[in-house]
Amino acid sequence: MLKIGDFSKLSRISIRMLRHYDEIGLLIPKSTDSFTGYRYYGEDQLPTAEQINSLKDMGFGLSAIGEILKNYGNPQKLSEFLKVKQAEVKAEAEETAHRLLLLETAIKRLRKDETAMSYNVTLKTLPERYVASVRQIIPAYDYEGKLWHILMKETAPLNMQDGNPCYTLAIFHDGEFKESNVDVEVQKSVKGSYPNTEHVVFKTEPPVLIASATYKGGYEKVNEVNTAVANWVQDNGYNFNGPSFNIDHVSPHETQNPDEWVTEVCYPVKKK
Repeated sequence: MLKIGDFSKLSRISIRMLRHYDEIGLLIPKSTDSFTGYRYYGEDQLPTAEQINSLKDMGFGLSAIGEILKNYGNPQKLSEFLKVKQAEVKAEAEETAHRLLLLETAIKRLRKDETAMSYNVTLKTLPERYVASVRQIIPAYDYEGKLWHILMKETAPLNMQDGNPCYTLAIFHDGEFKESNVDVEVQKSVKGSYPNTEHVVFKTEPPVLIASATYKGGYEKVNEVNTAVANWVQDNGYNFNGPSFNIDHVSPHETQNPDEWVTEVCYPVKKK
């Protein structure tokens, strides 16, 4: 029999942790002196201690280790536990690699341009949504308000209910900047089902993975925000996957003060 101090040295488990393992039933001493409270371990418990250390090194928590030890003699069960943990570790490694790439590209971009972090780009999925849509060729981008006027005027008799959340988007279908005759679509997410009108089409839009940056202020900032998002897409291993669009979180419809407008510049993307 081994005193707890000796067992600690041989097993490479601290006395504090051995006491904790005893309390949770993970590794119970062979005997405990009822008068002194001293714990005594058997040499035949050293393999179990080694199994616990090995499983901890693999990343298993103590509750999982307790369950695994019950099935340690069953290779099939043990293999199932290990495969689940392997998948978890792979996912964590991919997430870590992604974070390292984000940090690396941000550092590189800052070396080239100290204002590069003025707009923070995030990757997220815009969910499926049912929308009222108007798409037309308009003289220039600043005629976008005309499309919103058409949408609101033609749907007024329908008593539409806003979606939850309510997304208001302007999609730029040309794929590049144009001086005139631009193909623009505006959308508003709604609840319910409605008939199409002369210019308004109701449809369901699928979810889309986007890289986006949100800023506060007038539309004169859009070009530099576009550049920030586009650079992020190229630096972080993604390809563009559809026309860019803006989400108006606070638009001229809510306030005429450009300093209060909140716009999210979005690019659909896919992994290279």
